[in-house]
Amino acid sequence: MLKRTPVSPDLWAAVHARLPIIAGLDAANDLLLQQRSLLFLAHKRITLLGNLILDDVDRLALAAQAVFPLLSLPDQNWYRGFHEVILYPQDFASPQRYRDEVGVEHEELNELSGEAWVQGPVIMAWSGIQESGDWTGYNLVIHELMHKIDMLRGEANGLPPLHREMSVADWAFTLQSAYDDLNQRLETASEDEAPIDPYAAEHPAEFFAVCCEYFFSAPAVLDAAYPDVLCTIASFLPPGSAAQMASNNLTESRYLKPLQLLWAHQVQLDGLQARPRETPANVPACQT
Repeated sequence: MLKRTPVSPDLWAAVHARLPIIAGLDAANDLLLQQRSLLFLAHKRITLLGNLILDDVDRLALAAQAVFPLLSLPDQNWYRGFHEVILYPQDFASPQRYRDEVGVEHEELNELSGEAWVQGPVIMAWSGIQESGDWTGYNLVIHELMHKIDMLRGEANGLPPLHREMSVADWAFTLQSAYDDLNQRLETASEDEAPIDPYAAEHPAEFFAVCCEYFFSAPAVLDAAYPDVLCTIASFLPPGSAAQMASNNLTESRYLKPLQLLWAHQVQLDGLQARPRETPANVPACQT
């Protein structure tokens, strides 16, 4: 079960058939994606509920989507905040607590396709994962794992730990401005008229996660709606290669400047180690 590297050509070809978004990778980055997918599966426990059964293609496709956004980054500790992925066959019921306008606390069950917990597991519906991986702008795996990156400093707020050369003020201004614009548009227009998925207007953390989905699976849509957001995300999660950049329609010169520093790094697998297991806080912070 996926203990050899590289995996068989037929098995990896089946993963490619599932995931059009990885088609633009050159040979070196494609091999790197394969290796890091195996590392992800070695370091993260996959718990299946409701008689769900996954084959090797399923597991590799899940892992490939998880590590794909980080392909250009030499530091692979971005997913240190969790050690387990829990999968339901379909959307699942999750108890949610909230306070009303007079301060009374209520609890209700919501049907979710994904949920990320601070210092806890990532929970997803396999049905949502099966709909991910193409160029439609929807990717449940990327969405939930961007929440986990966002949570590295606590509850998700749309401001993940940035690279040292990046400006927190610039990031906050760019994403907050676009988030405010989306909410203002939805005040006077229908959800069908929103430039991106209106779910992004729920919270700054959801806006960040949704925009990352678009960045990797429908960049032209994000570019048309919020080009500054696309460029800002490119400085944080740069495409894995020039070939991938071309396939994502990100070859325009305005995207190259924020990538230059990060492209200078040589991505290597040497020295990667599993992190010690952390105790889950069992406090859900983001739902999908």
